[in-house]
Amino acid sequence: MEDDEALFYNPKAPKQVYRRHLPHWSQAGRIYFVTFRLADSIPAKRAAELRDQRQTWRQAHPTPHSVTEQHEFRMLSSRRIEQWLDQCTGSCLLVDPHCAQIVVDALTAFDRHRYELDRWVVMPNHIHVLVRPYETHALKAILQTWKSFTAHAINRHMARRGQLWQKESFDHIVRSAAQLERFREYIRSNPEKAGKYAAQCRLGPA
Repeated sequence: MEDDEALFYNPKAPKQVYRRHLPHWSQAGRIYFVTFRLADSIPAKRAAELRDQRQTWRQAHPTPHSVTEQHEFRMLSSRRIEQWLDQCTGSCLLVDPHCAQIVVDALTAFDRHRYELDRWVVMPNHIHVLVRPYETHALKAILQTWKSFTAHAINRHMARRGQLWQKESFDHIVRSAAQLERFREYIRSNPEKAGKYAAQCRLGPA
């Protein structure tokens, strides 16, 4: 993927915003850093702590929120989640080679058809990916396809039932070539944080 300025967030161009717990921004033709994780990847106590932190922030920042405040809120949540994910808590189903391969196959299945992949990593309990959706394919739909397909396939392989993935993913429109390089390096080095599971992490492209 070329480091073209057209890949990066343009504050002057139109964008779409939808919200669950976090605001999600979309802008056609851009590259995103995306994280999605297993439903049990963060212990209930820490999930409650994060909800309390978000509520405290909202009370201190009444609406409407500025662009800067929205970005601050997103990054506040994501930093804590990243720290917890790297501790490899929960079932860590993705250390199973077959489960990890299901995810790799899903990510790469429509590369150069619906989207363009840059760097990605399959960690024990979460995924990071840099992806640029093509104009006619929304990031939200791409994520739904990845999660739906892999959930059915992994549940079948593991003879389990129920929710596999956390419903809400984290996505961030990359702001610049420098930030893109930081995300690439973060993905490349992420398996080093997996401790005893490091050898089971899948990094791509090689």
